[in-house]
Amino acid sequence: MAVLSEQNRAAVWADFMRDESSAHNSIGITKADLRAAFNAADDWAEANATSFNSALPQPARGALTARQKAKLLAMVLFQRYGVTA
Repeated sequence: MAVLSEQNRAAVWADFMRDESSAHNSIGITKADLRAAFNAADDWAEANATSFNSALPQPARGALTARQKAKLLAMVLFQRYGVTA
């Protein structure tokens, strides 16, 4: 899967800022720095997708779709860091 389009990156960045603002959470960086972090996270996900896939044991690696694998990773990370969707 390719990196997100600029439009999708901007949308997820805006959603994050809106969520943090609604929760009255302070972020100690500029909007531009936060956008750079989102771009870097998306680039990292693209660069490491093969590594994550290889880390999954069979039969999950062969049976799950890319979408299911992404959801699995997201749910693990959300649980690990106490994030609610």
